[in-house]
Amino acid sequence: MIEARHLRILRAVAGTGSFSAAARELGCTQPAVSQQMKALEQSAGTPLLVRAGRETRLTQAGEALVRHAAGILAGLTAAEEEVAAIAGLRAGRVRLVSFPSGSSTLVPTALAAMRAEHPGTRISLVEAEPPRSVEMLREGDCDVALAFRYAGASAAAEWEDLVATPLLTDRLVGLVPEGHRLAGAGRVGMAELADEPWIAGCPRCRRHLVEVCEGAGFTPRIDFATDDYPAVVGLVGAGLGVAVLPELAVESVRAKGVSALAVEPAVEREVVALTLPDLARVPAVAATLGELVRAAAR
Repeated sequence: MIEARHLRILRAVAGTGSFSAAARELGCTQPAVSQQMKALEQSAGTPLLVRAGRETRLTQAGEALVRHAAGILAGLTAAEEEVAAIAGLRAGRVRLVSFPSGSSTLVPTALAAMRAEHPGTRISLVEAEPPRSVEMLREGDCDVALAFRYAGASAAAEWEDLVATPLLTDRLVGLVPEGHRLAGAGRVGMAELADEPWIAGCPRCRRHLVEVCEGAGFTPRIDFATDDYPAVVGLVGAGLGVAVLPELAVESVRAKGVSALAVEPAVEREVVALTLPDLARVPAVAATLGELVRAAAR
């Protein structure tokens, strides 16, 4: 019989590349990892790992088992949490992953409400941009993922196996230095910024910026690119270029030395909370989704 604890250890070994690194990640000893892997191979009836010097790699059977492990462990977590709720235990765990501007705007309000209403529920938070956050959800490394997609993007198929809870529509805002010729104009067409140097954001936002600019008839000259939104605002404020950022991102930083402009035509992204179908039925996950919806409505 294959046990869940064995699957968790196999995933750790596959992810880290060695027994010793997996042991550090799991907080146990290297001999314990080795012993559990031997037990798993005996249960499977075939080798799952091949050790060559310091390198550990998966056999074909090991790769197949790791592929199935995420779904198995997610289903098991859902079962454990639901049974605990039915049994009347006021406890639960939710692992949340969010992109940075969501972490600083939507998440704090939602988590504060969760702590007040459900003090026994433990919630953890890590940051990752989509598509990595969505990969973490599918791999069983989180229970809820805040993600976004831009209007017109062909991302629907990426999420068709997930439960998507709409949170809000986030418009892009143009940012120019305070001394810029367009500062104070209130709104700006993308074509009016064709000759400007640009500061770009995260890789997904960067790709979308290029698409929007090309739709307006030009290719942006990107002088600087950074995943850090305060850095984008700081570079614009220093007069080094212009940028477009989502409203959530502008809300999350102190926009010093810049002028914000409405972009025409409007460019929007959809912000959602994603989870797996099994996990959507877990009370703690459902409560977290509800609080995120309420936080977005404020």
